[in-house]
Amino acid sequence: MARKNASDDLLAPVTLAVGQEELLLDRAVREVVVAARAADADTDVRDLTPDQLQPGTLAELVSPSLFAERKVVVVRNAQDLSADTVKDVKAYLASPAEEITLVLLHAGGAKGKGLLDAARKAGAREVACPKMTKPADRLAFVRGEFRTAGRSATPEACQALVDAIGSDLRELASAVTQLVADVEGTIDEAVVGRYYTGRAEASSFTVADRAVEGRTAEALEALRWSLSTGVAPVLITSALAQGVRAIGKLSSARGGRPADLARELGMPPWKIDRVRQQMRGWTPDGVSVALRAVAEADAGVKGGGDDPEYALEKAVVTIARAARSGRRA
Repeated sequence: MARKNASDDLLAPVTLAVGQEELLLDRAVREVVVAARAADADTDVRDLTPDQLQPGTLAELVSPSLFAERKVVVVRNAQDLSADTVKDVKAYLASPAEEITLVLLHAGGAKGKGLLDAARKAGAREVACPKMTKPADRLAFVRGEFRTAGRSATPEACQALVDAIGSDLRELASAVTQLVADVEGTIDEAVVGRYYTGRAEASSFTVADRAVEGRTAEALEALRWSLSTGVAPVLITSALAQGVRAIGKLSSARGGRPADLARELGMPPWKIDRVRQQMRGWTPDGVSVALRAVAEADAGVKGGGDDPEYALEKAVVTIARAARSGRRA
């Protein structure tokens, strides 16, 4: 779960959420919004990306209101803000406005470190949202989810859930919520087995998601787990193909609302949002390279090669590298 510093006032003038775990970042935002609306049901929430926060925009958002309404201003990917906008944010940090809570979401690391340091120096409430790359971290997350829900789950049940679901924290959290809602008493390994038998097939999409996000190590981990649990290699190549094609479709589509793009591309709106996040770092050449890698893997697992597992590993590595090609440009 997200770790918070000693100053845990949800309505502090500035909250700084640091890390790359999307679920934890979203929860950090939601906690602030819920607290603000508990204090004032009419709280105005503005959720902005760097391209929406131009020089001067912040000043407009935090200017005093005639009705003194409470506001929550969320800035996502703050490490990507332009230099001029960073100056605006730093100036605001020196004298934050009353009735306004600024929430900065920052990936951490060297990029945009000046803003990160300035927020900390200004005394921002900080929430750590680190990427959970280790199985032990995900196991601790599941245990924490059950504790937060006030329910008891055996260590074996928690491990079985991680084994069945994989590395996606949103899916793990959703699974805990379902079990807590449906099952009375202590949740044990047998209960998890009843609910998630056959779940392994869905892991092919976990492989694809991690690959198109450029997360090589996690994609390979998911691939090896999928193969070890009996997932057919052809299902994995199919999932890889769908993931890369979705990137290609959305990258060539005109901008618009998720609902409009969903109709145009034949995808559900939730998938449009997900693919948009996965697109970062992709280039047209990268998509072409990835599609060729999928085609070669597909041929390899259908009898064209001696080692289907090697064919899949090669494809995953190539796709993950292609996903990062634009970041190096």
